[in-house]
Parts: sequence; structure tokens; C-alpha cells
Amino acid sequence: MEPRFRQVGFVTTAAAPPAEALPESPAASAAGLSPGALSPVMIPPPLIPDHLPVPVPGSAPDSLVPSSPPPPSSSLLNAGSDLDDDDVDVSWARPPPPALLEPSKRDLTETKNEVAPTSVPQKPKLSKAERRAIQEAQRAAKSAAKEAGLSGKSTAMASDVSTTMTKQPKTAKTSLKKDVTQGNPPLASDKKTGECPPDRDRKKDVPQARVVKAKRRSVVNQLEAQNAVELFRHLPQDSHGTQLPDFEAKYFQPDLMHPSVYKVGLQYLSGEISGGNARCIAMLLAFREAINDYSTPAAKTLNRDLTAKISSYVSFLIECRPLSISMGNAIRFLKNKIAKLPLALSELEAKASLQSDIDWFINGKIIIADEVIVQHAIKKIRDDDVLLTYGSPSVVEMIFDRAHKLGKKFRVVVVDSRPNLEGQRLLRRLVEKGISCTYTHINAVSYIMREVTRVFLGASSVLSNGTVYSRVGTASVAMVAHAFAVPVLVCCEAYKFHERVQLDSICSNELGDPDAISRVPADENWSNLKNWADKDNLQLLNLKYDVTPSDYISMLITEYGMLPPTSVPVILREYRREHIWI
Repeated sequence: MEPRFRQVGFVTTAAAPPAEALPESPAASAAGLSPGALSPVMIPPPLIPDHLPVPVPGSAPDSLVPSSPPPPSSSLLNAGSDLDDDDVDVSWARPPPPALLEPSKRDLTETKNEVAPTSVPQKPKLSKAERRAIQEAQRAAKSAAKEAGLSGKSTAMASDVSTTMTKQPKTAKTSLKKDVTQGNPPLASDKKTGECPPDRDRKKDVPQARVVKAKRRSVVNQLEAQNAVELFRHLPQDSHGTQLPDFEAKYFQPDLMHPSVYKVGLQYLSGEISGGNARCIAMLLAFREAINDYSTPAAKTLNRDLTAKISSYVSFLIECRPLSISMGNAIRFLKNKIAKLPLALSELEAKASLQSDIDWFINGKIIIADEVIVQHAIKKIRDDDVLLTYGSPSVVEMIFDRAHKLGKKFRVVVVDSRPNLEGQRLLRRLVEKGISCTYTHINAVSYIMREVTRVFLGASSVLSNGTVYSRVGTASVAMVAHAFAVPVLVCCEAYKFHERVQLDSICSNELGDPDAISRVPADENWSNLKNWADKDNLQLLNLKYDVTPSDYISMLITEYGMLPPTSVPVILREYRREHIWI
């Protein structure tokens, strides 16, 4: 292929050398370059891949071959003359049109397809509706086989049905894939609408998988609650006391479960023991008796075997009722003490050491801590105050009792809510002590808040972001008090502090018995919600706890003093050595 020449925009001023000194090329001679004309510059030909045919001049149409430069002007350029754009043709420098390269590309793809082996068809990605149809077909085949007594044959038939159903989309998928590679790719909207199942199916699939996984991990057979609320389906559902036969069959054995632990678990299940401090103290005392009666088996060490025993006891208590955060901290404390026991200690010395550690935790972290909290909280009570509390917190009851013994004159407003009505028991005890009280339900708290001067609340736990995790309804009382500019004082022991961060009451909570909110206390036989479980479009929700944001809390009263909710991380960080559950 001959090189080409291009006219550039500068003029040769020097005299041209003799004609015999310059080697005359055929292209130059054909172009008819003369001295004083535009200086020719050699341009290399365009690179063409090896697999493409070399274009031969004259073989292709004129529209497909780059045009040659026009002949230069025969006359010399004057100083005042202009160079028009039409005089210079640079169309040869443009890339060749796609019509010239399409045949060569098509030949290249054909040669590649001939050489490359056939690709293995990939497994199609079925939608949830298709997978559900396959599973339903398999279940129907298995149930029919069980009824007919031909389980083996029906299982084979079900597997054949599933394989045929999966093979058919494979062929369609591979053919579709070939069409897509040759043509344009499908739109994203078509792909999404074809693969995504409806919202109703997507909502039902995820909670159902969580329920199945929870049942598999469960130590005791659990029955799924009827008409469970979809938003709280991930939480352990209340089974209305149906676990008792399984408890008696699996746990009521001297070798597996200590009688004291079994008794405490049944008290949790029946609701006889409630409240964070009461549940934690009962659990630790049961563990203390179990450790007292413990003996190390042969060929085992006390540290590992006793830790396994405590873990089995904890699993039983969780089946009775989910653990509170304070109980989890106490269990972590006990296991840490068991793991740090020196190996040189005898069995009696190790058991005595663990029992003394349990007594220290109960006295130091709960009983003495409550006394210190009472001393701090009394300073905030003045004469003629109207103090409001919600539920039946034990430490708040101690504060009112101590302030009354000191001769302070105040009135207590007890706010209560169904279905537990814990405030009635607190009201009865306060009235017996001679304290002036007012009783109301939580739906009237906005009317009674006008005359309240202080709000004292209890807590099940205080999280690291300053939120208070307490019985359901606490957040509503704190919000109303904040709206009326009434100080909210939360009394909580430091062993209930936790590094967890929680922003809502949905991800972690506890569900109570739904029948408890459908029963009428006055007449058990009369109820508009009788046989509510038979109605598919009715769900009852009985939450145990809620989360109160730190914006609604004025002060936290602990054994370390009175501090704002923003100082909870400081307590968790500075007292890390003392808070040994961390």
C-alpha cells in the first residue's frame, strides 16, 4: 500500500533542489507538486488487523474508500491570499465507515463460535412464586404417598416432577440468553417485574423462615401463636402455657435440672415473680443452691462442667420467659467468676468462693445500690409535692416510703395500665403506710399531669445512647411530662446499664399473652373478643417493654450519683473494671 501525502499550511521559502537530486516517487509525480507549493508530509497508512481483509483500491465502491487528497494549486501563494477550508480535504483521516467493518466482525464472531466449545447452560434463577409451586407439588406428592402407603415411589415421582419443572426453565433460559447476546439486552424494568414476587408473598416468606429457625433452635417444642402480628413475628411468641407437658418430660429429672431452678422457671412462667430485680435475685439464689449441691463428675474439671450446667439452666429459664438485660449481666458475671477459678482450689473451696460472689453481687449491686439511690432521690422531694409514678417499681416505692418516714408531706399519683394492673398492688401498699394517693389509668395521664411536680420512673435497663428500656407505657408518660415541662427522674441500678444501642421497640422486645388483653376483669364470661383466634383478620398485640428517648429524661439516679442520660457511656467506660460483666 502506497503512503499518502497531505497538504499542510506552511509555505516553502527556500529554492527547490534540482529535480535530479530528489527521488521522485510515483505518488509525488502523480500529485504534481511544484516548488513553492504546500510542503508534502508523509502519513503512514492506517493499521488494519490481520484478520480483516486488506481493501484493494477499485474493489470497493467509491463511498467506502477514503478519498485521495486534491491536487495542489499550480500557482504560488501570495502573501495576501487566503487558504479556504474547501481547498484541503481531510476526509481520508476519518475512520472507515462501519459498513466496511461489519462483514469482518461477523466473520470473526463466526470463527470464534466454531472454535469455542458449547457453553454449559446455567441454572435458572427462579422466582419465589415458582419455588413455592415446586415445594407445594413435592409436599402434595409426599402427603399422597403417606396416605397410600407408597412413600418410596411417591418420593421418586415428586423428585421427577421437581426435576422436570427445573429443566424446562433451563432450556428457555439458555435460548433467551442466546437471543439477548445477539440482540439488545432486556430492560431493567421488565427484569424486575418478572423476578420480584408480590409484596404480600415477600412479607410472608421472611418471618416464616425466622420462625422455623427459632423452632429448630428451641429446646422445648413451641407452638406458633395464632394470628401473629407480622411486624413482631421475629420475636418469641407466647404459647399460652402449652410448654408445661414438655417441661415435665424433659427437665423434671434430678440429673438434668435442679429443683430450685425448675421452681423458679415455673414461677417465671406463671407470672408469680415479676420485676427486674426480683427475677434476677430469684435466679441467682437458685444458682447458689444448685452450686451448693453440685459435685464434679469423674474425668471432668469443675470450670468446664459447671459452666455447661449453668448454660443448661439458663436455656430452661429462657424457655419459661425471655431473660431481661439485668439477668444477662448477672449470668455473665457468674460465668466469668467460674472461668477465673484457680485450678489449685478444691471443690469445696471453689463452691464456697462462687457462693460468696453471688452474695456479693446481690448485696452490692442490688440491695445496697437501691439504698444509695433512695438517699439521692429523697433530696429531690419537697413538701407539698405531687409525685407521679407508673407501674410498680420497687426502688420508687422505697423512695416514697423513706420520704414519708422522714416527715415530708407529699401526694402520690399512681398511673396504671392493663392487662397486668401492677399499680393496684403498689397503691394498696402505699395506702397501708398512710401515704396520700391518687389512682388513674394511663389514658388520663394528660389530664392529671397539670398538677404534678415530679415524675419518678423505674427502668429495666439503660442503654449506652441514653434511652431507657422499661415496661410498656413508660415512654408515653415521659413524653406527656416533657410536654408539660415536668422533670422526669429515672431510678436505675448501674448493673442494668448495657452497651447496646436501641432506637425502637420493634427489633428487641418481649411479647405477652394476647388473651390477657381480651379478657374483661369484671366478668370473665362476658367478652366481645371471645374466640378471637378463629378470626383470620384479627391480631392482638401485647408488648411488654418500650424504649424512651433520652430527650424526655431529665436525670438518671444511680448509686454513682445523679447524672444526665448523655453520661451513660462515661459510666460504662470509667467503671469498666468494676462492671465486670463487660
